[in-house]
Amino acid sequence: MRWAFKLGTIAGIQVFVHWTFLIVPAWILLSQLNQGAGAAASIRAVVFILSIFGCVLLHELGHALTARRYGVKTRDITMLPIGGVARLERIPEQPSQEFWIAVAGPAVNVAIAAVLFVVLQIVPTNPAPITERRIGDAFLYDLMTVNVALAVFNMLPAFPMDGGRVLRALLAHRMPYARATQVAATVGQMMAILFGVLGFAVGHWMLMFIALFVYIGAQEEAYMVQMRSIIKGVPARDAMITRFVTLNPDDTLQTAVDELLRGEQHDFPVVENDRVLGILTRNDLLKGISEKGFEDHVSAHMRQNCPVVQENDMLEKITAPLQESGCSTVAVVRNGYLVGVLTRENISEWMMIENARRTATDGDVPPQRTLTWGTTQTDAPRDV
Repeated sequence: MRWAFKLGTIAGIQVFVHWTFLIVPAWILLSQLNQGAGAAASIRAVVFILSIFGCVLLHELGHALTARRYGVKTRDITMLPIGGVARLERIPEQPSQEFWIAVAGPAVNVAIAAVLFVVLQIVPTNPAPITERRIGDAFLYDLMTVNVALAVFNMLPAFPMDGGRVLRALLAHRMPYARATQVAATVGQMMAILFGVLGFAVGHWMLMFIALFVYIGAQEEAYMVQMRSIIKGVPARDAMITRFVTLNPDDTLQTAVDELLRGEQHDFPVVENDRVLGILTRNDLLKGISEKGFEDHVSAHMRQNCPVVQENDMLEKITAPLQESGCSTVAVVRNGYLVGVLTRENISEWMMIENARRTATDGDVPPQRTLTWGTTQTDAPRDV
């Protein structure tokens, strides 16, 4: 994720912190000081917030380690001001596996709360019985309460909360996966509307923000699953472009500019003896011109990290490496020789055409939103 720095590695999983996360403890510290709180109280507030995010990190590790048991790798975990994101390679479509992966996160919060409850019973920080203490009387009691709230909140049956995935997993036992997703997404959107109305009625802006977050998350999940259902089992050769222009490594950037202006192609495979050496993107072309001029060679500016895929590779397996590389075009080869290219635009166009064909065949009402590809980085659980 952009603008994130690496915090470390836990159980082989890289943990990142987005720079905006630093705003939260800084804001808490300044708020406490402005309210006249002493240094000790201000530091306690910051430590408490960091402790909460530590619990959120453990929550995400619960997802990641459970997913690992089912052969699903976790690319990384990123901490954000609104919570954490575990970027799993995929969400398994087997309902039982998705169920346990989704439940694992809230289960970690329940376990933390249970441990804190036992600690408070054994070593009370306040002479009064735990049931009689007010929230805020004790650091550990506050942290226990927050973990209970995190577990309950994330189990709401609405995407992108874990509860939405649990609901889908349960529904998928009785209906097709895509249909289960649509039903779960609809439930989530209805809850989001309810939260929004309630938040507006009581003037609770955070509740309204959560409502918007849930509504958009449910919508995106439904369309991502629809996208995957369309491209599932489709080889690259069915969607690739076969009429395209290539460049030689010794061509000048002026040659690339001429080809760019002559047609609608934005990225160009760079080949030698029909073997792919790299991809010259439009952005790299413009950058090369501004830095080196029009006479510099294409080979000095092409990207060599763009994936090269086989014509029989399935589209569903191509999307993830394409997103990770940051390339918008990949070369398609047969026995090592270039036979086509795939771009994000032509994959999106192919999906729209296929969706229209299925609609005409099935007689369903077509969706009101254009299908797009590459708009989300992951199908991983997102938690607050």
